[in-house]
Amino acid sequence: MTAETAPLPPAAGAVQAPASAHGPAHHWGLERASAVAALVLIVWLLVSLWRLPALDFLTVSEWLKHPLAAVPMLLLIVTIFWHLKMGLIVVIEDYVHDAGSRFLWVMLVNFAAILAAALAIFSVLKIAFSVAAAGTP
Repeated sequence: MTAETAPLPPAAGAVQAPASAHGPAHHWGLERASAVAALVLIVWLLVSLWRLPALDFLTVSEWLKHPLAAVPMLLLIVTIFWHLKMGLIVVIEDYVHDAGSRFLWVMLVNFAAILAAALAIFSVLKIAFSVAAAGTP
């Protein structure tokens, strides 16, 4: 290579964007995998609820006390909120152009998704590990 055709070095003080550990294809794959997992778990939930004799609080609570119901329900919660978080972050990255605002919105989405998922997980665990007092549902 001659000096005339050699690539120029970056300008002094120029900052290059850091390379992502995973490209867009990895993110796309995670979104699709979480969508498939959520779909399978939603079908499981609908079939399970359809098989219950009633949909009142007592029946569903008793059903959720079984590990074969509580564990997939927890997996459904984690999958749904993870998929929701990834999708909203993509929308924010695509449509919020100011870096400061984008950072703020991404942090708010992460916080809200974690908080909502934690509340849902706590609710399922509370039902799953509860012991009914005498005479109460």
